[in-house]
Amino acid sequence: MDTKYLEIIKAPVVTEKSANIAQTEGKYVFKVDPKANKTQIKQAIEKIFKVKVVEVSTMNEKVKTKRVGRYSGLTNRSKKAIVKLAEGQTIEIG
Repeated sequence: MDTKYLEIIKAPVVTEKSANIAQTEGKYVFKVDPKANKTQIKQAIEKIFKVKVVEVSTMNEKVKTKRVGRYSGLTNRSKKAIVKLAEGQTIEIG
């Protein structure tokens, strides 16, 4: 497996909502590199998990202002991808 695919897919998003859509709709949520496009995400998921990807939706998460004492700053930029797999295929996450 190529390391460039592991740089695109950062981590799975494990929440109640993501687990629910994984069971009902066969969609999985991942944190991805903010510079990655949909075709790169599709290729990475197919190579890493050996599944067939039908559809990829992406969303950029909003940068938030955070404070620590008198210092303020911004959270890091991030992007999420919702990946729909072909009928009957699954990914084992955590």
